[in-house]
Amino acid sequence: MMLASSAVVALGDAPDPVTGQRQMDLAQAADAIDLLVLLREKTEGNRSGEESQILEELIYDLQLRYVRVTKRS
Repeated sequence: MMLASSAVVALGDAPDPVTGQRQMDLAQAADAIDLLVLLREKTEGNRSGEESQILEELIYDLQLRYVRVTKRS
């Protein structure tokens, strides 16, 4: 969840919890999404069904947000 939150902040969809400002950092967002994908690969077979579903939904949502943001740029 921490990585997903970092990606949302980096995409500018939520304010930074420290500064309260919305800033976009696409490289940071891409890194956080890539780490979630890596986490999915490395934990395959070691997650509960609920954990797998949450992880899949997070990755899907973040990838869609990333594509939307990059299309706007």
